[in-house]
Amino acid sequence: MFCVRITRMAAFSLLLASNSPRRRELLGWTGWQFTTAPADLDERPLPGESPLAHVERLAQGKAHKAGLTAPQDVLVVGADTIVVDDGNILGKPAHAADAARMLEQLRGRTHTVHTALAVFRPADGALLADRCDANVPMRSYTTAEVEAYIATGDPLDKAGAYAIQHAGFHPVTGFRGCFACVMGFPLCHLVRTLRKWNVHPPVDVPQVCQAGLQYDCPVFAQILA
Repeated sequence: MFCVRITRMAAFSLLLASNSPRRRELLGWTGWQFTTAPADLDERPLPGESPLAHVERLAQGKAHKAGLTAPQDVLVVGADTIVVDDGNILGKPAHAADAARMLEQLRGRTHTVHTALAVFRPADGALLADRCDANVPMRSYTTAEVEAYIATGDPLDKAGAYAIQHAGFHPVTGFRGCFACVMGFPLCHLVRTLRKWNVHPPVDVPQVCQAGLQYDCPVFAQILA
């Protein structure tokens, strides 16, 4: 990996190497023009691979793979999110019983969510990388609440079997980190990453992010400092 700092950037658009509706929605708030081209990778951890190395490898792999066939004038953005509890990665549940197991494991405790970002520039092969980490305290929801949430089908495509933004379940309490990180796309980290190539958003990203999430973010200034 290497990073290149330039003083001027030609007209460009972003290519999001993801088919996630949540990532598309969040990136849409930035005002940047973008298209999508999902990059399918084997997301199983490598033998002996740490959770942080795993999430960073996947984000960079997605950006690079999508960039191999991308136009030269785009910047390709890859992202990957993992839920880690006691050093173990909790992926997407295989079925309802697996979702119940994960939610029971996380109940009333704090775990960590890591979202890695990578931006690949096909024109010269340059790559920028960043990562957001968030401690997530879960509330002591009841078994009945878990069963009702699983019945909605929402947990089955989520790492760790939950969505922090779910209006009915509200699994998280007292959270004080980057909300967008837990959703899978930390916008302020993307902004500070692209600044290294003198690329800036046309809108106030912290403002639109907080308005869209209805969340008073306590960490955006520190991230962007």
